[in-house]
Amino acid sequence: MAREFTDASFETEVLKSDKVTLIDLWAEWCGPCRQMTPVIDELYKEYEGRAVIGKLNVDDNPEVPTNYNVRGIPTFLVFKGGELKEKIVGVQSKQALQAKIDALLS
Repeated sequence: MAREFTDASFETEVLKSDKVTLIDLWAEWCGPCRQMTPVIDELYKEYEGRAVIGKLNVDDNPEVPTNYNVRGIPTFLVFKGGELKEKIVGVQSKQALQAKIDALLS
């Protein structure tokens, strides 16, 4: 299961991380978000040790979505070196997310 990020852990686990980090911003009530869960879990396993893949529940953690102007979910934020590199809104294929991660790993 993918890592769970929170407003409290965001600075330490994302902004101060030296790894590429993909965050799935989601909510329990969001059907398209639930549809993405298996994809995020697969990416978490496949990139273990090379990139950090996780989820952030927007209902429980409103600070991060507000800071990054997230207006719809699912939204995927991709960071490298503490800097936001990509903001992707809506359901995505596994291949599309892999391409974003791979581009930043090379």
